[in-house]
Amino acid sequence: MQGQAQQQAYDRGITIFSPDGRLYQVEYAREAVKRGTASIGIRTADGVVLAADKRSGSPLMEPSSVEKIHKADDHIGIASAGHVADARQLIDFARRQAQVNHLRYGEAIGIETLTKEITDHIQQYTQVGGARPFGVALLIAGVEKGTPRLYETDPSGTPYEWKAVSIGADRAEIRDYLEENYREDMDLDAGIGLAVEALGEVNEDGLAPDGIGVATVDVETEQFSQPSTEELEEILSEHEVLASEGDAAEEEE
Repeated sequence: MQGQAQQQAYDRGITIFSPDGRLYQVEYAREAVKRGTASIGIRTADGVVLAADKRSGSPLMEPSSVEKIHKADDHIGIASAGHVADARQLIDFARRQAQVNHLRYGEAIGIETLTKEITDHIQQYTQVGGARPFGVALLIAGVEKGTPRLYETDPSGTPYEWKAVSIGADRAEIRDYLEENYREDMDLDAGIGLAVEALGEVNEDGLAPDGIGVATVDVETEQFSQPSTEELEEILSEHEVLASEGDAAEEEE
């Protein structure tokens, strides 16, 4: 009984390490990320791609109200997995930091600089009592001085840079698919294709245009952009991952 009581004490105390060096609340936050629908980031020679599974839980929900991909600055996009409310707080923080950099230095913020500002903010919530960690992971993608960059943030406050990465549900399966099919010399269109194919691998019924989000930042313009629903439908059809009308009707039933 005494051992169980000690275990519960480590569970409740965000600032307390367990005897084996673990912060249980941070690990629970990672579990919250795994319960979120998948988001994928892919770095290509021509820019970066973000894709997210944003299927709604009910056909009565407006698809546009499900936000998984956000514009942080003209040259930066962010995708999330985990608690949406936590993601919005961090994205608002990222937007403020980007604007502060514009006002203070008269130039766009660097992708690595912004990522580390965000992860420093996240890390503070693993050291302060009376607060909990953010139950969300982010993919921060953009172009900095002509170079595409792609970062992942962890609930512990650790940043990682990737060529291609997935967060959220089915991460292991999607990562295996990316490792098998990723090429460093692929162009932006090929990156979009790889992202939707990877999502299609873990969605047997296919993908609907209003149930997926895609965004890109290309090297030439350094501008965040998102394809329209019609363009998404064409992309999904081209890569043979478009859900048929019969599958969509069965999901609604």
